[in-house]
Amino acid sequence: MANRRVLVKRRDAVRNIRKITHTMQLIATARFQAAFTRATESRPYSEKLAEVVSDLAAAAEGIDHPLMRQPEEVDRSALVVISSSRGLCGSFNTNVLKKAIEHLDAQAADGIETDVYMARKKGISYFEFLNRQISERLTEISDMPEFGEIESIASSLMDRFIRGEIASVHVAYTRFISSGHQAPEVVQLLPLSSQEPGEGASMAQVEYEFSPDPKELLEELLPATVRLRLFQAFSDGAISEQIARMVAMKAATDAAEDKIKLLSREYNRARQTAITMELLDIVGGATALA
Repeated sequence: MANRRVLVKRRDAVRNIRKITHTMQLIATARFQAAFTRATESRPYSEKLAEVVSDLAAAAEGIDHPLMRQPEEVDRSALVVISSSRGLCGSFNTNVLKKAIEHLDAQAADGIETDVYMARKKGISYFEFLNRQISERLTEISDMPEFGEIESIASSLMDRFIRGEIASVHVAYTRFISSGHQAPEVVQLLPLSSQEPGEGASMAQVEYEFSPDPKELLEELLPATVRLRLFQAFSDGAISEQIARMVAMKAATDAAEDKIKLLSREYNRARQTAITMELLDIVGGATALA
């Protein structure tokens, strides 16, 4: 027969766990709302910028910008990996790190060495466990990154690309598609392509009057596009992380509730058994005295 005191202690412990997981679910929900608001506020700007850059690239025939030029005879690239600082977010880190490793292995098979820029602690710990080299640890980036934090990283990568130290820059992150769908992927950040204007670009040709000329405007807008795309990747990663944590904590809360019900049934069964045994002892004693 199960020990009722042990069952009570186990049930109380599970109840405490349920309180913690439910609280973490509420916190993740609040953080998701904040991250979602920031991303939706910046998305119209990023889409319009992609549209303008696309039209400028089409208007500036024969454009030759350093950020659009493929370096020759360079067998080194860079990969920015966006993980999380905390755990308890389901398979969020596992999926994005798996994508990053697949990309690194594919680059290595082509004879290209890749400098890894790893954002946050979980990715750093995982790569250290696998004995994979990390070129730069971006541990100072907050869970809700500001544009200024990402701008310096993007500027550093653009400087290296223009100097010919790296032939390409990719970003491994979890893309936010909707509240029910997030997809880990690796996208190319550099070199930019005039043939692929990017998400949000206009499908119809728009007539512009340029002042100054398109090439001069692109000198300002192309670096801004790179910075914004990297910032958007970090923003998507922040939203996806909170969604993953919401789902994980809800699953943990539901599992705790099921466990509490199971322990309560076991306790009631043990208590009923004990009462029955005591009644049998009483009836047996009374029968013996009769």
